[in-house]
Amino acid sequence: MKEVLSLSIGKLKQIVELKTQIARLQSKLESLAGSASPAPAQKAAKKKRTMSAAARKKISLAAKARWAKFHAAKAK
Repeated sequence: MKEVLSLSIGKLKQIVELKTQIARLQSKLESLAGSASPAPAQKAAKKKRTMSAAARKKISLAAKARWAKFHAAKAK
């Protein structure tokens, strides 16, 4: 950070200009030759599992029954 602060405004402007030129040339190169390195293979999106309303109700009733059994045993 201190090195950047010690540079003159003229040098900073040159650095910015060079960086923009590099970015422009890289984009030209990629457009002409395509991507230099192959893009990483994307994993196939996992299919979202959905549950039917009947299955959710069945699970809910089973959970309520377990809690009722637990509370009944705890009350004794």
